[in-house]
Amino acid sequence: MIEFIVKLHPEISIKSKSVRKRQTMLLEQNIKTILLRLDPAVEVHNLYDHLTVRLDKDDEKLRQQMAEHLQCIPGIVQFAEMQSASFDSLHHIFEQVLALYRDELSGKSFVVRVRRSGDHSFSSLDAERYIGGGLNQHIPTARVQLKNPDVSVQLEIRRDNLIMKKRIYQGMGGFPLPSQGDVLSLISGGFDSAVASYLMIRKGLRTHFLFFNLGGAAHETGVRQMAFYIWQKYSLSHKVKFVSVDFAPVVDEILSRIPSGLMGVVLKRMMMRSAAVVAESLNVKAVVTGESIGQVASQTIVNLNVIDRVTDTLILRPLIYQDKQEIIDIARAIGVEDMAKTMPEYCGVISRSPTINAVLTDVLAAEQQFDFSILDKVSQEAKVLDIRTVEYQAEQQLTTVATESVLPSDAIVLDVRAPDETDLHPLQLDSHQVQELPFFRIASQFAGLDQSKQYYLYCDRGVMSRLQALLLKEQGYQNVGVYKKA
Repeated sequence: MIEFIVKLHPEISIKSKSVRKRQTMLLEQNIKTILLRLDPAVEVHNLYDHLTVRLDKDDEKLRQQMAEHLQCIPGIVQFAEMQSASFDSLHHIFEQVLALYRDELSGKSFVVRVRRSGDHSFSSLDAERYIGGGLNQHIPTARVQLKNPDVSVQLEIRRDNLIMKKRIYQGMGGFPLPSQGDVLSLISGGFDSAVASYLMIRKGLRTHFLFFNLGGAAHETGVRQMAFYIWQKYSLSHKVKFVSVDFAPVVDEILSRIPSGLMGVVLKRMMMRSAAVVAESLNVKAVVTGESIGQVASQTIVNLNVIDRVTDTLILRPLIYQDKQEIIDIARAIGVEDMAKTMPEYCGVISRSPTINAVLTDVLAAEQQFDFSILDKVSQEAKVLDIRTVEYQAEQQLTTVATESVLPSDAIVLDVRAPDETDLHPLQLDSHQVQELPFFRIASQFAGLDQSKQYYLYCDRGVMSRLQALLLKEQGYQNVGVYKKA
């Protein structure tokens, strides 16, 4: 049997009874929504101060997949993998605990904690003393320490069933989706916007994505990949929107109408105006940006104040006090560092001497020269996609890219998955050479491959491989296809 005990984020535990009940019910439903896709026999039980997840199978791959998903569901601070066994005496319990914990307790301090329910000849305290004493005797380098031990041996005895914590995992914490409502996050594919989006998801906000396209189809493909990754890993329980606005006409108008020093601030004001329009159309009450004080010229307090004046829509800036290195560290921890690092920069407008102290009256005077019908047009023509259809959109565009399950004998399979995925589940083909090239490095490294060869891109679901094949085709490469397992 596969069993996990799920611990709630502490902030959920201190809420009022009604709020706590609502949030645990949301968390229960979110866990079911995600894990039932792995196996329809998964059981999730809400026990008020914790939840349990059970599957009556002994499948190591399923166990691993369930743990990976639980680590990325908002609202879970920690969960433990449990091992169940029967017993016929207290000494039998001790023997099983010793076998499981012997190696882990070597050279460490420990304490034994027991929760017991049912009719037994011993109390919980009796069990803690007996098992703890036995472990202390049989593991010479281990020692009992009741306060702040290295290891806490936590056991549950339910009637004739012993449940031992085999391994403890850390979750992402936060609040369950969508307990705090919806937001619209401006995403560019870089570190800041990706981390800001993640932090909003962690806070229990269903996070939709808004992209201002300054670099054409290739730029949009890269940002879609980033948004899709964040959604699939951390927000899979709920559908969200990916909105794309062609902002190139707005940039052209700014370049021709706005004084150089004010271009950056005016561009951000135009983006906020457009974001407010899109948010209203989606009935979303707040916009999220990845801005941080002082990171660039437009992000001084004075300039941010001027930017915010264009809309009554709430603007959230979760990174406002973060240093760049702190942001990069979070990006690395959540798995988007390499993607963000290889995303091309599309600045839109570059001022030789950008102002760091924009005066609102000067900005308003400059904007009088701007043709706002252009902004209205691009905002009204925004493309709104269900992010779950990113895969479908790629399939519809893939008419010129071959998808094969049987490959030519001399073909090379490019595994475009992220390194953590290939490490866990390496692709091994007896008949063909497999070369690992993560999708976020294809744009910079594909040209260096032997172009006399035919390459077929592979990923588990086929989303990234299709999008990257499309991008390579658009760049003129004809020796690419998509590999799909038969």
